[in-house]
Amino acid sequence: QVRLVESGGGLVQAGGSLRLSCVASGLTFRTYAMGWFRQAPGKDRDFVASISSSGGSTNYAVSVKGRFTISRDNAKNTVYLQMNSLKPEDTAVYYCGRSGSYWYTQPINYDYWGQGTQVTVSS
Repeated sequence: QVRLVESGGGLVQAGGSLRLSCVASGLTFRTYAMGWFRQAPGKDRDFVASISSSGGSTNYAVSVKGRFTISRDNAKNTVYLQMNSLKPEDTAVYYCGRSGSYWYTQPINYDYWGQGTQVTVSS
């Protein structure tokens, strides 16, 4: 059984930083691409960033490019999302998911999800 557990969310002021982590179990982590998505109340789950199985390739939503960095440590079965220069519009529940390809940006292409971690950015 695949499990993904996110952590690292919290309340920060605009301009601040947070580092999210997602620890995976029940899968051969190094063989899967991983992605971060976010969902605000009443909105769809939107793509944030993704990373290839080896960590050699990444993809970002335009809204976060230059501010967020996705990375992974396959020895620790963990994917990270470093979030800098946070804005109030970044407020959402952040989810990690697994996929067969890092270039997928739609939730339908991610077959397992964590339960999410709340990120709140105050103005």
